[in-house]
Amino acid sequence: MNLSFRQLRVFTEVARLGSVQRAAETLHLTPPAVSMQIKELESQVGLALFDRSRRRLSLSTAGEYFLVYARRLLATLKEADDAMARFKRVESGLLTVGMVSSAKYFLPPLLARFHAEHPAIELRLKLGNREQLAALMEANELDLTVMGRPPQALATRAEPFAMHPHGLITAPEHPFAQMESVPAAALAREPFIVREDGSGTRAALMQYLEHHRLQPVFVMEMDSTEAIKQAVMAGLGVSLVSLHTIGLEMRHGLLAAPAVEGLPLMRRWHVVHLAAKLLSPAAEALRYFILERGEAHLAAMFAAADGARGAR
Repeated sequence: MNLSFRQLRVFTEVARLGSVQRAAETLHLTPPAVSMQIKELESQVGLALFDRSRRRLSLSTAGEYFLVYARRLLATLKEADDAMARFKRVESGLLTVGMVSSAKYFLPPLLARFHAEHPAIELRLKLGNREQLAALMEANELDLTVMGRPPQALATRAEPFAMHPHGLITAPEHPFAQMESVPAAALAREPFIVREDGSGTRAALMQYLEHHRLQPVFVMEMDSTEAIKQAVMAGLGVSLVSLHTIGLEMRHGLLAAPAVEGLPLMRRWHVVHLAAKLLSPAAEALRYFILERGEAHLAAMFAAADGARGAR
């Protein structure tokens, strides 16, 4: 097949977004140009890669298989580009950074500061839970990832850069919010709102409950910290979350973070990449920036939230 990397990039973006129009906007092309690239690619492959019978453009069975190989080819090209950049020591290009949902409360401002100092480096963020990010790393689709607990099944280099506390949150009117100290045994009677399986926060909660031999009722499971906070504010239950996600709510008295036996759980934030991956100069610059500036950035952002918790 006489394929071009341009065609592969267009194909993967249309597959990711499910829309020619949205892919065209992302790629800074016109929709007819995107459609032409897809038609040429399908002509080379000799198969329809998309099912056009539905309202939303979706991959055909052949397209799903081809997408795996297209991503591998693009990842290999990115590795070659990074390797050549290392020889040239050029700090420019595109970096794809993965982050768990809890990191979205502090990482974007940190990356904005990095971009201000390295304007030639373009940053793209991908959000996911721990298992999803591990799969993206294994597929070589991420340059660096910011997460709490690194994946155990992958050979990675994981470097801690800041503490990551997890604590219990309740509605402000909850009885726990009025107590000076809450024994762990009291949690057994509480309805819990939890993150989905595969998230680092869920894993931390399960470890805490197992350590204290507790089996509370899980009344809701959600894949969004924002949704969990809203449910807790509404009085539907309590939850364990990253304390780095509740600064705004604590400042405005919308949530309480009572002192509970054995909490907060002190984990660490890590910057992670595959151990076998040769980082480009741009990725090395970002890695160094996070390791050097991450802890102070978090301390500055959440000092107010810590003060609000201490005042309660």
